[in-house]
Amino acid sequence: MPKRASVLLVDDDARLGTLLSEYFGRNEVDLTTAADGERGLAQLKDRRFDAVLLDVMMPGIDGLEVLKRIRADARLARVPVLMLTAKGDDVDRIVGLEIGADDYVPKPFNPRELLARVRAVLRRATAPADPEEKYQTGELVIDFGARTVTVEGKRAALTGFEFELLAALARAAGRVLSRDQLMDMLKGQELDAFDRSIDVHVSRLRAKIEKDPRAPRYVQTVRGAGYVLAREEPR
Repeated sequence: MPKRASVLLVDDDARLGTLLSEYFGRNEVDLTTAADGERGLAQLKDRRFDAVLLDVMMPGIDGLEVLKRIRADARLARVPVLMLTAKGDDVDRIVGLEIGADDYVPKPFNPRELLARVRAVLRRATAPADPEEKYQTGELVIDFGARTVTVEGKRAALTGFEFELLAALARAAGRVLSRDQLMDMLKGQELDAFDRSIDVHVSRLRAKIEKDPRAPRYVQTVRGAGYVLAREEPR
C-alpha cells in the first residue's frame, strides 16, 4: 500500500464526508469527497485514486450506475470500489457485487472498520508478487507479477477482487477451498455466517474466464465443500 493512499468518497452526506476526511487524514489516507455520482465520475476522470468509496443511494445517478460506468472504463476498471449500503439491504449488496464491487460496508459503520476495509483492498491491489510467477491450467494463464489473466490468448478484464480470488484458487490448485477459507484469505477477517457474497464473485469470475459458465471447466463447485481450480495440462 502506498505510504499515503488517495481515496475518493462519493456520498451526498456532507457530515459523513467531513468526519471521514478528518479520521482518514489522521491515519495516513487522503480522502477527497464528491457529493453525487456526476461529480464523482468527474473527479475520477481528472485524478488518479487508489480506491473509491461509493454510496448506493444518492441524488441523480445512483451508486450502482456509477459503478457500472467505472467498470466500463478501461482506465478505471481495476480501481478497488467499496460500496456503502443501507444495513440489511441485501439486494443492493448482491447487485453491487455482480456489477463489480470489491467489497461492501453496511451503514451505519464504525470509521475504524471502514478504514480497515480500505486498507485490506489496497493491500490486495498492491501486494508484491514474483514478476516471473505464472500459473497455467489448460488455456487459462495467470501472470501474478503483471496481475493479468488470459484465456486462449485473450485477456480477461478482471476486477482486483476477482483476480485475487482466482489467484487464491490457483495457489491451491486441485485443493478444495471453502467459502470461509476464501473470504478469510481475501478479506483478512472472519466471514459473516450469512454472507454468501463469495458465490456472486465466483459467478462473475466464471462469466469472464469460462466458455460456458453453467458448466465451468476451471473454477468448479464441490457441493457442500466449496470451490476448486481444476488442474489441466496446457494444450
